[in-house]
Amino acid sequence: MMLIKIICNKNKLFKKLLVEDNVGNPIRYFLYPISSGNRIREVFHLLIFSNFIKIPLSKIDNIYEFGGGYGNMARLFYKINKKINYTIFDTYFINLLQYYYLRMLKIPVNFKIKKNKNITLTYKISKHFNKNKNNLFIANWSLSESPIKLREIFIKKIYSFDFILISYQSNFENINNHKYFNYLINKLEQKNFYVYRQEIPYMNFFRFSNKHYYIFIKKLAKY
Repeated sequence: MMLIKIICNKNKLFKKLLVEDNVGNPIRYFLYPISSGNRIREVFHLLIFSNFIKIPLSKIDNIYEFGGGYGNMARLFYKINKKINYTIFDTYFINLLQYYYLRMLKIPVNFKIKKNKNITLTYKISKHFNKNKNNLFIANWSLSESPIKLREIFIKKIYSFDFILISYQSNFENINNHKYFNYLINKLEQKNFYVYRQEIPYMNFFRFSNKHYYIFIKKLAKY
């Protein structure tokens, strides 16, 4: 279903993003071997998020990603916009994995937060977030799998972003994430954000399994 929606979309950008890289020898999707399961999933995130924000993803100038996996989302945005300013916050050892992956793709990447430096990796919480127009905060499952104290540090900072993309699972260990994100949605709506939550159907197959959701957010003051 995800793959079909991407291929059939009128905007051919998303089909181009499906083409997987060879670095890390990712397992190819047997029905569409030029891509992988993870690449398809993350391109689908961007497709439906772009439908929500109603502006081209190429117009997003600055991105802060909380938990970046091996760096695939940063790779996608670098394909979209070679001038992107992109910061990934993660653990030190995951930063090293991201550095290896991105450098093997010849993408400029560094460990010091500087303006106009493409992709920056950090395991330290920055005191300053870029406040330029069209900035985006991303947390795909990472925020929902973090201790509450760490979440609260970032929640205080995300109000400076124009767009926010969050994915989460309804329960993690002993935390009721659905209740937690209801609380977050209420706070965002009080601060003049438009919030839309959607179940992720392809991850919610089983009746009693952990449910997964998107939260799409944009600042109403500017849009």
